[in-house]
Amino acid sequence: MFCFLKRINFHENIYQTMNFSGLVLGFAAFLIIGMFHPLVIKAEYYFGKGIWPLFFVAGVLFSALSLFVPENYSIISGIIGFSLFWSTVEIFKQHERVVKGQAKANPEHLDRYKKDTTK
Repeated sequence: MFCFLKRINFHENIYQTMNFSGLVLGFAAFLIIGMFHPLVIKAEYYFGKGIWPLFFVAGVLFSALSLFVPENYSIISGIIGFSLFWSTVEIFKQHERVVKGQAKANPEHLDRYKKDTTK
């Protein structure tokens, strides 16, 4: 009935037998992805879709950095890098949402949001 208790030595500190790195890295991924959502919205609002190369180059740099740093930092760098790649795509989607009226346009730069009739 309690055969699983035999595997855990209760005389040891329970924290020495647990591996928290998965939880910590999962929480870090959650925070990083959550931070990029408003960042994309603000970047498109203030700079327009023309800022996409900055997100892409930063994604390349963070992805490259993940090859040269220790394990947990490598994972965090990779998450940031690929979140930046995804943000590159989301900048264009956010621009489309603004053009369709589904998101707030910057009133100082309304010329950015004229419908593209070349499609």
